[in-house]
Amino acid sequence: MNAEVESLVLPNDEYNRELLANVHPSAWVNPEPHGRYNIVVIGAGTAGLITAVIAASVGAKVALIERHLMGGDCLNVGCVPSKGLIRAANAWAEIRHAEEFGLHIPSGVKYDFGEAMTRMRKLRARISRNDSAHRYKSLGVDVYIGQARFAGQDKVAVEGPAGNRTLTFLKAAICTGARAAAPAISGLEEAGYLTNETVFSLTERPSRIAVIGAGPIGCELAQAFARFGSRVYLIEAMHGIMPNEDQDAAEIVQQSMVRDGVTLLCCGKDLRIMRNTNDKRLSVNSHAQQHDVVVDEILVGVGRTPNVQGLGLETVGVEHDKSGVIVNHRLQTTNPRIYAAGDICSRYKFTHAADAMAQIVIQNALFPHPFGLGYASTESLIMPWCTFTEPEVAHVGLYEAEATKKGLEVETYTYKLDEVDRAILDGEEEGFARVHIQKGTDKILGATIVASHAGDMINEFSVLMKAGAGVKTIAATIHPYPTQAEVNKKVVNLWRKAHFTARTKTMLTRLFAWLRR
Repeated sequence: MNAEVESLVLPNDEYNRELLANVHPSAWVNPEPHGRYNIVVIGAGTAGLITAVIAASVGAKVALIERHLMGGDCLNVGCVPSKGLIRAANAWAEIRHAEEFGLHIPSGVKYDFGEAMTRMRKLRARISRNDSAHRYKSLGVDVYIGQARFAGQDKVAVEGPAGNRTLTFLKAAICTGARAAAPAISGLEEAGYLTNETVFSLTERPSRIAVIGAGPIGCELAQAFARFGSRVYLIEAMHGIMPNEDQDAAEIVQQSMVRDGVTLLCCGKDLRIMRNTNDKRLSVNSHAQQHDVVVDEILVGVGRTPNVQGLGLETVGVEHDKSGVIVNHRLQTTNPRIYAAGDICSRYKFTHAADAMAQIVIQNALFPHPFGLGYASTESLIMPWCTFTEPEVAHVGLYEAEATKKGLEVETYTYKLDEVDRAILDGEEEGFARVHIQKGTDKILGATIVASHAGDMINEFSVLMKAGAGVKTIAATIHPYPTQAEVNKKVVNLWRKAHFTARTKTMLTRLFAWLRR
């Protein structure tokens, strides 16, 4: 097992050993290839796993190649460990605020960061069984552990620990994803830093930590460490946090993070880093004030680099740039026999986006028009997303400014959670639902929800947008009371009330008066 893999699975405990046994088994023997594969999939992250398992399930001969850890970022260093960590941090915060609900916590209560991280590793190992090499072999996929490289127009060479293999394919899919990359900051390399690929190896809580980048990753982890009790400095070059989100939503999350103890240093300029004997010093100008902070760890939450190195893409005419592999809306690369899916080619760096793109690859690579179902396209995707701070921020579709830029006339309605009974009872009143509707219709152009469970609540809007249904469907749907999801119906009722005009009311008043005669 190479050192690069070992560095991703520290510490060497029973749970990480179980993880490795599933996603990078040391005794794995690559199969001997026999005949041509219908599709060879390079990379066993979400996009690669979904592509391979669906292809095998419909009867195709499939090879899946992974040089690192099966499950990719999501399982090993992304969604799974981060959400395990966030849940523990939220539990700690709930205990600290329990007096609001009549629970008196005695002094001296102990919090064990190491135990929280052990829990995360235990659950990650359990979930890893779904992505294991042995499971995919049992599902009919030929799994190869090793470095893949295109060796010809229809060949992929695999350099494995126990020898090399050459695979022949009809179609191929590049699903190698992206990795963390640090920005060019003076002194950063010398000081040393964490990324999402290394932060989950911590076993002790850093007393002081600086987080660089206030996007989704930076905000989620900054708030989590603050809730664990770390002194957190969040450094962002732009104003505020989550600059690509609805700014009203970002402001609510920012206030929540500040209450949790996060020090936000936004509009940061001239960031410099120095390593001392036992700590690290950061100097940054924020809002025309110079700040010098000393921390134990630095976490970089910005920057991604596509994993294209070593694939031999130039030998098969697959073009790529700094953003990744170039594809059309059918997910074909510049070599029509080779497709791509996931972070390697998408601006949507989400697990669910990789899943959706994998299914497009399957339809277009294995069932090409006119023999199958016709072409599938990324242009038809309705892509929701969620940042898992407290409260969460979820969005789907267009923002108001985007819709206006496209020449669409928009009506926007907002309903606050402090007017929703269940949110009041839960003590989770911060947030809102906001919907953008095309003027003159009931068509949903986009929606944003800020709430403790916004990622679950946004799905109602996503389903309707995919089905081509409008807000009238929500208005006519019974929502159980009391739930926070009632806010979806309440915000739509604002639209309904706005379209009940004074003229309509006057006409109805006259009608009712006539009926009383």
